Amino acid sequence: MSPADDEGRTYASGEGLVEFLDLMRLMRERCVWKSSQTHTSLAQYLREESDEVLEAIDEADPEHLKEELGDLLLQVYFHAAIAEEAGEFTMDDVIAGLTAKMKRRNPHVFGPEATSGRRYTLEEVEQLWSAAKAAERARPAE
Repeated sequence: MSPADDEGRTYASGEGLVEFLDLMRLMRERCVWKSSQTHTSLAQYLREESDEVLEAIDEADPEHLKEELGDLLLQVYFHAAIAEEAGEFTMDDVIAGLTAKMKRRNPHVFGPEATSGRRYTLEEVEQLWSAAKAAERARPAE
């Protein structure tokens, strides 16, 4: 069961993400179609699923959006599984990179600015985000 806050809203525990990663590995192992796919062969599906997510957003249909986000997440996991098999990176690497990026790009939430108790305006947050992206582009690749 997912955890809930004081207002009864539920939040993902993350357990399903780990379970799905194991499922993806098993499908790649046992399904000839899935095991034959590459980043390139899957690119068309990634585009299609992205477009379908946008359509669901335009429709303002939460059930449709939930389904299409699942299909898009499948693509993310598929590509991560392919990269893992090739020894390039893992889903943990993807998540660690994304987590680090969000911390860099949101100093008002995670940096020294976060402890001030100050509420930033939307414009200030957008400026912080843009400055963080510019700094990322300016630094040499690791």
